[in-house]
Amino acid sequence: MDGAARTGGLDRLLAHGRVGLLDGGLATQLERMGADLDDPLWSARLLLDDPSMIAAAHRAYLEAGAEVLITASYQASFEGLAGRGASRAEAEEVLRTSVALAREVRDAWVREHGPAAAPLVAASVGPFGAMLADGSEYTGRYGVGRGRLVTFHARRLEVLADPATGADLLAVETIPSALEAEVLVDLLAGLDGPPAWLSLTCRDEAHLADGTPFADVVALAADSGAVVAIGVNCTAPRLVEPLVASAASAGRPVVAYPNRGDRWDPERRTWVGGGEPDLAALVPAWVAAGARLVGGCCGTGPDDVRAIGRVLAP
Repeated sequence: MDGAARTGGLDRLLAHGRVGLLDGGLATQLERMGADLDDPLWSARLLLDDPSMIAAAHRAYLEAGAEVLITASYQASFEGLAGRGASRAEAEEVLRTSVALAREVRDAWVREHGPAAAPLVAASVGPFGAMLADGSEYTGRYGVGRGRLVTFHARRLEVLADPATGADLLAVETIPSALEAEVLVDLLAGLDGPPAWLSLTCRDEAHLADGTPFADVVALAADSGAVVAIGVNCTAPRLVEPLVASAASAGRPVVAYPNRGDRWDPERRTWVGGGEPDLAALVPAWVAAGARLVGGCCGTGPDDVRAIGRVLAP
């Protein structure tokens, strides 16, 4: 297997010391485009109802300079889709569609700009708490054991990691629980598909949302050959620099794509707070600490990605 296959294309993206530019918040862009995401499936609702809107959001991020597109599968799960009446076969098709949409946008971009501009497609694997739609992805307090997490993640990973699905990478993201991270790392080791990054969500400079030391989970992931990058996402920007420095100790590329800095209110189902007005201004410190893949999560959009790209430009 060649180097590109082992790394899902990250070797090309990060060659010669480059820092790769991720996209921003998919749901944020969809809402700015007029989408109503007040649904248990969140952005994944549009995989059923209006996939063209997802494609347009992906395109907006490419136009802003993104080099990695993260799919709309974050909140798409067999359980969640069953709640909308989808059979197992139909749910599998929805998951595959999330990747196909990003690939189609990527392929059109390559036809316009040439193969050197080809972005990577990372299939989003969101946490168990995203399916619950109760804000628990920001606490990690699920109240379930290992077996439930294995069942939930194994079926979805089987589809998203299938080489026929076509993702370059798996973006295992917004993981708030050490138990969930352990389950995911174990499942990834048994897959014969694209490699993954593991991105955790944290409550402070040293701990996951569930209180586990961040460094402990980084060490766990660093022992896995299936995890090609480790880092943090959907975490307040002010916390990112020390977390990146900690993740860099694993010797893998570090991924960093924080939210705007607001707080999720599960009762009102909205972000509240002032947030970080200038995300791009913080990027040089993240890169100095070891970040190699940088972008944005909830509350960020194409303008943020464009501004980060300007900071990263040689």
